[in-house]
Amino acid sequence: MAPNRALRALVSAAVGGLVAIAATAPAMARAHPGTAAAEDATSAALEEPRPPRLPADFHGAGRYIVRDLGIDVPFTWEGRNGDSQMIAGGPQYPIWFTNLIYRDTLYTLTYKWPNIPLEPPQPCHRVGFFNRHMFNDLLKTARFVGPEILQGHHDRHVHHWRVGVVAGSTQPGVFPRIPLALGDVYVDQRDPSRWRQVLHFGIQNLYDPALDEWFTMDTFRHLPGQVTLPDRCPPPTL
Repeated sequence: MAPNRALRALVSAAVGGLVAIAATAPAMARAHPGTAAAEDATSAALEEPRPPRLPADFHGAGRYIVRDLGIDVPFTWEGRNGDSQMIAGGPQYPIWFTNLIYRDTLYTLTYKWPNIPLEPPQPCHRVGFFNRHMFNDLLKTARFVGPEILQGHHDRHVHHWRVGVVAGSTQPGVFPRIPLALGDVYVDQRDPSRWRQVLHFGIQNLYDPALDEWFTMDTFRHLPGQVTLPDRCPPPTL
């Protein structure tokens, strides 16, 4: 998402692959070639972890970062009974927007953004039919980049995934293709429903000159959050 929706970053897949190989090497070294143990070790080395998943109930807080604009503001992401809501910034910050999945409908509302007039107030956009199940189905198509460590106040062990939406041919080869939205998703290695960081870029970030924005989570708990449809937003269609 972003002022108009959501997901981002690139780290070498080779690094992740080396980490995975190093983790499985001892087990493979003890297994004799051609044995069932060797085949099991090889299978385990090639097995991908479970892809990211958005839970029905959660509460997370962190920062929303737009590097090219020098923006770093508070960010919350909460879910309740399958609905969810992102809020970045606030009235005292240079940006302020909310994105919601509310009763099977996707909304985006930008209150404040550089060079966006405050008067008349920006309308709330009811984008269309969308829900958590559709979002998780999209996440199932994500490609596994590798295991990584996010360094900060506390090192966090994550799995890095790339998910994207591309317009054009789905066949390999010389065919015209346009990337519409790409995202790098980092989730806890032990729990793919615990989100740690996202870099998202593409046409959904049209308010940003560099077309890319981060959010990073300081906390992410599996507790019901608060989801509130702003007064400016039209009710969902039945």
